[in-house]
Amino acid sequence: MSMRHLDGFAPLANEYDGFIVDLWGVVHDGRRPYPGAIETLTRLRDAKRRVVLLSNAPRRARSAQETLRRLGIEDALYDGILTSGEATRTALIARSDPFFATLGHRVFHLGPEKDANLFEDTGLERLDAPDGADFVLNSGPDEQQGEADAEPYLPVLRRCAERGLKMICANPDLEVVRDGKRIICAGLLARFYEQMGGVVHHVGKPHAAIYPPVLDMLGVPATRVLAVGDALATDIAGARNAGIASCWVLGGIHGEFIGSDHLLAETEAAAAGLAPVATVPSFRWR
Repeated sequence: MSMRHLDGFAPLANEYDGFIVDLWGVVHDGRRPYPGAIETLTRLRDAKRRVVLLSNAPRRARSAQETLRRLGIEDALYDGILTSGEATRTALIARSDPFFATLGHRVFHLGPEKDANLFEDTGLERLDAPDGADFVLNSGPDEQQGEADAEPYLPVLRRCAERGLKMICANPDLEVVRDGKRIICAGLLARFYEQMGGVVHHVGKPHAAIYPPVLDMLGVPATRVLAVGDALATDIAGARNAGIASCWVLGGIHGEFIGSDHLLAETEAAAAGLAPVATVPSFRWR
């Protein structure tokens, strides 16, 4: 099937029953909703389509929900929400995953304090430094050390690597665009850690394990589900890994590079071995 290039999302609403929608880069930019996004969610709700929001945000789902409320996106506009942070916390408590089962209970948190709710009711002891820790949980950079460059984080990553600490990356994203500015994410720090010889376990898109609970929330057969996202490496690759169709929003993380160049979009997707069924310039209805 060839990739379709649509002006808006309306045609796709008639072709699928359930939608997995990314947040950052699709619904909002960290500061405000994208033009048309609230209308599109409203139209999908009115059409009785199921919508679950899936984000690589490294914090509890309720935190993401509170952000949406502040941005004017009501709870009634979607049927569920899952973040990579929520999935990380669940795995830390359950310890049923073989990787998580090997971890101890003393954790060094590499990330801002706003992500500390990841540790609620986990029974973990949080340490301020790698020394004495059993593993490291990486939720990304913080404002104090900077969010534009990985350089300030390399010394502590080396200390973790020297201690042989396994890393959980609670946000596989490399970067996002916030209010027009690119900021780095936990995934980039994890990449540097792997280059240092560190072992990393990623939780979130594009890894297939994040999708079964989302499909459960949707309650729709996977063949009738469309994933919507702006990042090839996470949203679109994740949909492929989960065996579901995808729609690529060109105006998000790739917007500066691709813009409205449909041929370039097709070339980039093909080079990545990906085949979204459609592209839209943004998450707008028409």
